[in-house]
Amino acid sequence: MKLSPLVFAILITISAVQAASAQQQRVWVPQALQTLQENASSKSEFSFDHSMLVFASKLDPDNEELRRVIAGVSGISIHRFHFQETGAYDQGILAALDEEYRSAGWKHLTYSRDSGKSAGAINLWIRMENNAISNVAILLAGVNEVNFVVVSGSISPLDISHLGGHFGIPKIEGGVVVPSAERRLR
Repeated sequence: MKLSPLVFAILITISAVQAASAQQQRVWVPQALQTLQENASSKSEFSFDHSMLVFASKLDPDNEELRRVIAGVSGISIHRFHFQETGAYDQGILAALDEEYRSAGWKHLTYSRDSGKSAGAINLWIRMENNAISNVAILLAGVNEVNFVVVSGSISPLDISHLGGHFGIPKIEGGVVVPSAERRLR
C-alpha cells in the first residue's frame, strides 16, 4: 500500500506532536519556581532536548568529557531570574522549593549557604529511578539573582561540573560559582 505524500506528512506530524506532549508531561516544574518568575525584574528560561545538546556539543569538538556526559542526558532546562534590589526575593520561596522537591520524592544532597550578609545558597537535589540517578536539580541563589538548572537523564552529580560553562549553566569550581566575563563587567 502506497501512502500519498499528504497522508504521510499528516502521520509524521501527529507522531511528532504525540512524542512532544509525552516529553512535556515528564517535565515537572515546582510551583515555587513560578513565584520566583513572577517577582523577577528580568528572566531567561530555555530548554535543550537531547538532539539540541548533541548538536551544541559539536561546537566544542575537543571536549570528550562533555560529549560523554551528554550521551546520557535527555534534556536540560535553565531558569535565570534577576531581581532589581538586593534580597528582593523571599527566602521562604527557596524553602518552599526545597519542600516541593522533597514531597515529590527527590533527595536533597547538598545545601550550602553564605555565612555573611548575602543571601547566597547552593542546593542540589537528585531523583532516583531503579537505583540510578534520573534527574538532577541545582539551585544557585545569589544576592539579587537565582539560577535554577534541571538536568534529566542518566547523569552523576559529578558530571554536572562538565556541563558548567556550557548551555547557560554557570561554571562551578570547588563549590563556588565562577562569574562569567559578562557578569564581571556589570
